[in-house]
Amino acid sequence: MISLRWAMIVLLAFCWLAAGCGSKEENVIPVGVNAELTGSKPTVGDSCKKAAELLAAQVNQAGGIKVGEKKYPLKLFVEDNEDKAESAAAASQKLISQNNVLAIIGPNASGNAIPAARICEDAGVIMITPWSTNPKTTEGKKYVFRACFIDDFQGQVMAKFARDNLQAKTAAVLYDVASEYNKGIAEFFKKFFEAAGGKVVAFESYTKDDKDFSSQLTSIKAANPDVLFLPNYYNEVPLQAQQARRLGLTCPFIGSDSWGSEELLRLGAKDLEGAFFSTHYAPDIATPKAQKFIKDYEAKYGKKPDDVAALTYDACQLLCAAIAQAQSLDRKKVRDALASIQKFEGVTGKMDFKTKNDPVKSAVILQIKDGKFKYHAAVQP
Repeated sequence: MISLRWAMIVLLAFCWLAAGCGSKEENVIPVGVNAELTGSKPTVGDSCKKAAELLAAQVNQAGGIKVGEKKYPLKLFVEDNEDKAESAAAASQKLISQNNVLAIIGPNASGNAIPAARICEDAGVIMITPWSTNPKTTEGKKYVFRACFIDDFQGQVMAKFARDNLQAKTAAVLYDVASEYNKGIAEFFKKFFEAAGGKVVAFESYTKDDKDFSSQLTSIKAANPDVLFLPNYYNEVPLQAQQARRLGLTCPFIGSDSWGSEELLRLGAKDLEGAFFSTHYAPDIATPKAQKFIKDYEAKYGKKPDDVAALTYDACQLLCAAIAQAQSLDRKKVRDALASIQKFEGVTGKMDFKTKNDPVKSAVILQIKDGKFKYHAAVQP
């Protein structure tokens, strides 16, 4: 006869394996946050964590999300992926197997989001990345979604801006060849710039953690481009801009949404004065919904939210909307409800989910002016 102790162990193991069982037992909705809290992009992870915690606090203060006749509060489980692909995958595995989460918000960087997405897809667990713009993150997947636009749109936006607004006939690109994000958007920019009649006269690469870009920038200077595209992260661009200016490059610099942290201004505003970049929202032209988010975020944390925070807040709102629509804590039912959302208005603007997992939404162009991010233009898809 099986002992009572072993019977209880078997029962608990069965409950742990059953999707959603943890949420029913604890009377909460367990949600994972897979963020870059340490490593080379800690500002990204910090913004993601803060925005998710703000949304969860607001939902819980209102009594939780109503499912059937009961309201469930959100319970966050936060894991640091260390800005490493293998750690991002391991963090997702831990959140699924140990915390039995209904869904995961993050990772943000595409190099981390792509391997994490494979884990979530195989496990049938919803993943919503706030900031990963690489198409590979959601490609061919049913359970993986995003709250941001994708790189082909962003590459097209900046190529068109360079040709039409800056009147650039030639362009140079410097990018991290080891990063899915940097490499992907660099290639899209080149494709669309040349399709628009321009010529990419230098297409130079480096690898993560490089600090000396003099060789690549010397080649770029020799090519004499009208504009230099730097689709690299906020912690890398200031050094690249500084070295470019010291070598005598005088052409305008342009970038992508990876510039969006105000840490970039602290590290290199002087060398980036006048530069333009594409991103997801502009606080100085925020909608009433976005203004409330900005006010709430500032009240809680004492600083303005960046684009990662805004996108994370939208990702969390999308999940909450899907749970409410599904009226269930079953992963598949919530996934189906999320896939059925066609139009959504978030703090980063209106989203049309015409392709189900990737929103079609506008981009904004910001300029670095007087050491601050300033709204310049909106670009519709």
